[in-house]
Amino acid sequence: MAKQSDDVSSAMGRTCSGPSFQHYSEMNLDRIYMDYNATTPLEPEVIQAISEALQDAWGNPSSNYIAGAKAKATINQSRENVARMVGGKAEDIIFTSGGTEANNMVLHTAVEHFRRSSRAAGQREGHRNGSGGLPHIITSNVEHDSVKLVAEHLQKEGKADVTYVPVSKMTARVEVEDVIAALRPNTCLVSIMLANNETGVIMPIPEISQRIKCLNKQQERLRVLLHTDAAQALGKIRVDACELGVDYLTVVGHKFYGPRVGALFVNGPGTRTPLYPMLFGGGQERNFRPGTENTAMIAGLGKVCFLLRMRAVFNNKIRFNSHYPGSDILPNTCNVSILGPSLQGWRVLSNCRKLLASVGAACHSDSGNRPSHILLSCGVPSEVAAGALRLSVGRATTKADVDAVVEDLRETVRQLEEMD
Repeated sequence: MAKQSDDVSSAMGRTCSGPSFQHYSEMNLDRIYMDYNATTPLEPEVIQAISEALQDAWGNPSSNYIAGAKAKATINQSRENVARMVGGKAEDIIFTSGGTEANNMVLHTAVEHFRRSSRAAGQREGHRNGSGGLPHIITSNVEHDSVKLVAEHLQKEGKADVTYVPVSKMTARVEVEDVIAALRPNTCLVSIMLANNETGVIMPIPEISQRIKCLNKQQERLRVLLHTDAAQALGKIRVDACELGVDYLTVVGHKFYGPRVGALFVNGPGTRTPLYPMLFGGGQERNFRPGTENTAMIAGLGKVCFLLRMRAVFNNKIRFNSHYPGSDILPNTCNVSILGPSLQGWRVLSNCRKLLASVGAACHSDSGNRPSHILLSCGVPSEVAAGALRLSVGRATTKADVDAVVEDLRETVRQLEEMD
């Protein structure tokens, strides 16, 4: 698809029945954006909040003059808003540059906390409590790269052992028993995403949490911390950190109509739950994440369904890669393959007149035309995964858009099959 950035920018300007998104006046009405899991456009109210912050709250939040005080108040209000969204308290929210930084902070914190706890335990009673050796991290084999690559780096550098629990090829979920079976005496962190960005499958985080809490009551072992990357779930399903039972939860603004800025929920940072900074500087964010705050983007963050009709059109040519018995999925996400020797996902998308979507995570766009490793890990056959399309809708998507996309795909498939 030529010049996708131009296509994406031109697609988001369609107006819908409500007031949202009418500010994208320069957009091309012929294109339909269905890649909301990659990023979402800003709500008009978010743009307004950012603009007001740039104009009125331009001061340094650490300063005492009026513009600085305004910036500090804006950040404090945003912290309250984000906390309420995830069921936490204002003091549980640490603003970051995005989800990648938040995820990095969690993994590095877990390793550092293990090191400090292990040293303290060794000074008291040797290593009788099993805390000796390298810290052990458990994650899944379908995590976002901002978790996966950090874990691989820690392992490569000899700073941690990592277990990548494979998702079930029957449910595409991480199964609770597999996670519990992977626990060791030196396990310091379990990091499992709340919902997968390609399949939409929701992971059993509450069940994992309950089991870990039971184990943590055993005083002879170090506490196992639990983290979930909720980037794809927020704004689509109910997300409450307390109900999930997690110690850390990652928030990414641009996945739910906010700006490209992030936050980390920590259940009592520095008190109930450890948190160690990766950066050192002026003491902002209570020293957990120093650096002069990006007030306008934080203000924007503080401000902020898919109809399946293709089966009737494509009959037995279609394969839903996100339907797994016993697994719930995000209501806005559909991963589907149209079966045929000439119907590779990239080829279908490059010939569509209207549809703007992707074959997988935008972060993996440099992987070429290879089938998604996430789909392969979920048990999707290679020939099916090669034809995968990830369709994700948002608030601006209308029923008419869905109808148009189905027709666009039908015509594209017909043309490709005739060419062969």
